[in-house]
Amino acid sequence: MHTARQPRILFVTDLAYQANGRRYCDEDIYLTSRLREDFDVALCHPLDAASLMEAGAFDTVVVRNSGPVLHYEAQWEDFKERAERRGARVYNQLTGKADMVGKQYLLDLTAAGHPVIPTIDDPRDVGRLPETDTYVVKPKAGADSIGLEFVSREGLAELRPGSGILIQPCVDFTYEVSFYFVDHTFQYALHAPDPAKRWHLERYVPTESDLAFARGFVEWNAIDRGIQRVDACRTRTGELLLVELEDLNPYLSLDLLDEETRDGFVSALKRSLAEGSIAAQQTD
Repeated sequence: MHTARQPRILFVTDLAYQANGRRYCDEDIYLTSRLREDFDVALCHPLDAASLMEAGAFDTVVVRNSGPVLHYEAQWEDFKERAERRGARVYNQLTGKADMVGKQYLLDLTAAGHPVIPTIDDPRDVGRLPETDTYVVKPKAGADSIGLEFVSREGLAELRPGSGILIQPCVDFTYEVSFYFVDHTFQYALHAPDPAKRWHLERYVPTESDLAFARGFVEWNAIDRGIQRVDACRTRTGELLLVELEDLNPYLSLDLLDEETRDGFVSALKRSLAEGSIAAQQTD
């Protein structure tokens, strides 16, 4: 008797990547163990993803804790080009407008008046930012705080325009909070009560206005299927400002969730992957 095969997933991860305060490998080991309940799953390093995808044995390529793209930028661009040429199903969809393509979106959102930490890329425009003693300077292509530094107002004059940097005021905030979505559906929120300990996270119960804030950025982004993390900070005056919209491979802190919430997230992810596979098969 013929039985339908399970959908096949190529799960892209760097199990050896070391991140401050997080165990990327543990999260992906857990996640793949759960996905195997409904899918055939093979793991690969991001440098091997393009060639394995080209072999055509997989229904979906899932990009998870693969580390900052800047460590393998040329290979990532090659992967995207091959995926587009083949019409490969990549999860997250490679249509994101946020961290997936760099930090330009922070400038775009600032210019459009969205609730984001004000951002410029030319030190000569510092007058457009709130005045402060210290500014945050980071590369447009940065990730995971790589290349981030703090600069005085006087030090901004030493920065060269057009050098691929972003400049933001150093915001005095009470805590950071992250909102996690599968597709456009909210799953859970975590916050860091101590501003000095970004990855010492606790569960957070968002208000309706908090969720409206987070959903606004998920709706702005051009991803229908995928996992997104909206990172924000709560200012001393009580407002939320976007820190970043991680739409490529957000770390999920699944180990900090209770079993019910973690199971709910995994179920939502499975549904999203399965629905994407069915929709794609109907158009193949």
